Amino acid sequence: MSHSPFTVGIIQDSASADQQATLDATVVRIREAAGRGAQIICLKELFNAPYFCKSQKCERFDIAESIPGPTTDVMQKLAKELDVVLIVPVFEKQARGVYRNSAAIIDADGSLLGVYRKMHIPDDPMFNEKYYFAPGDTAHDDRIDKIGEIAKQASGFRVWNTKYAKIGVLICWDQWYPEAARITSLLGADILFYPTAIGWHPAEKAEFGESQVDAWRTIQRSHAIANGVFVASPNRIGHEDDEPGTLGLEFFGHSFIADPFGRVLTEAGTEEAILIARCDPQLIEDTRRNWPFLRDRRIDAYAPILSRYLGA
Repeated sequence: MSHSPFTVGIIQDSASADQQATLDATVVRIREAAGRGAQIICLKELFNAPYFCKSQKCERFDIAESIPGPTTDVMQKLAKELDVVLIVPVFEKQARGVYRNSAAIIDADGSLLGVYRKMHIPDDPMFNEKYYFAPGDTAHDDRIDKIGEIAKQASGFRVWNTKYAKIGVLICWDQWYPEAARITSLLGADILFYPTAIGWHPAEKAEFGESQVDAWRTIQRSHAIANGVFVASPNRIGHEDDEPGTLGLEFFGHSFIADPFGRVLTEAGTEEAILIARCDPQLIEDTRRNWPFLRDRRIDAYAPILSRYLGA
């Protein structure tokens, strides 16, 4: 792994019900990002389909595919052709009845380095993810070793040594948890990627919309600051309808990349966008020397965090 500066690209776009058309359009955007110098490119959460978790419908499990599978086959060839690292979030069918919200990590030589499976699964109005997804596993033992390197690397929080940088991948709801960011940073990540599908309930937008975006941006900038790492968060855009009588969801975009000081290097609005930013690992070193949060952690005092609640 190089310690040289690396260039990140994140793609903010929408998805149609035509998975092939969405895949084809995404390939064009990846090519554009690579043409603009991106070496590591991250797509939005569940990139190749509308956000189907707005309601519970058994037939939507048909959207899922295996990893490796048809989509990752296309992306592996593309990564090798363009000499880029790709983070490809898809609805994964791991086995009959076992489905995951996952991201395939593909190195610049086209090799599939592993799979991150979303650890925190929400259950909110129009975000019915617990119906569809099993959370990522955390076990590390001989049983995992026997089922291959990809499965081993898919367990819990992981980092990957890619051609250009050591990367951590977390997905959407994971972004609200400082524990996830801290553990992934302690594993040595230079940058945390947060592929996302977050939006407004249209009825709430006027009152809470601006505050919701600000909270979303602030919590992830805080992970950059607290851990001294880069953060990159591609979100989707567009209004998606669902069941009759509902107003659907309006995905609010505002994708951004932040440095270890929490400064936003580049940010989109609610339009389609490809964001590019140069990231220098030396800034991680400089930030951690001046804000030595990792040095001053009281690891002997943190056992209570393993309890769900400590109050009376």
